[in-house]
Amino acid sequence: MKYEPHIDDLDAVELSPEILALTEKLAERAHDIWALGRMKEGWTYGPSRNDELKQHPCLVPYSELPDSEKQYDRNAALETLRYIKHLGYDIKANQ
Repeated sequence: MKYEPHIDDLDAVELSPEILALTEKLAERAHDIWALGRMKEGWTYGPSRNDELKQHPCLVPYSELPDSEKQYDRNAALETLRYIKHLGYDIKANQ
């Protein structure tokens, strides 16, 4: 079986500055959820990834991640926000 991911083109989807500001918060949340899941599986911090010892260098607070790792989470958050809007939903801040 050959898997071919289906990704909608979201380049035309524009987000307001307020919604774009959510990207960093969602990225941090995604990292925390990932880290908690790893920790529940017995993973701990290690200077390099070691699957046998269940060690991972990204088991640190989001603020301590290298920017390349933060960008991975930011991209996922941004694409999720764009997809929500693409599907016809509105995201509004409570004021």
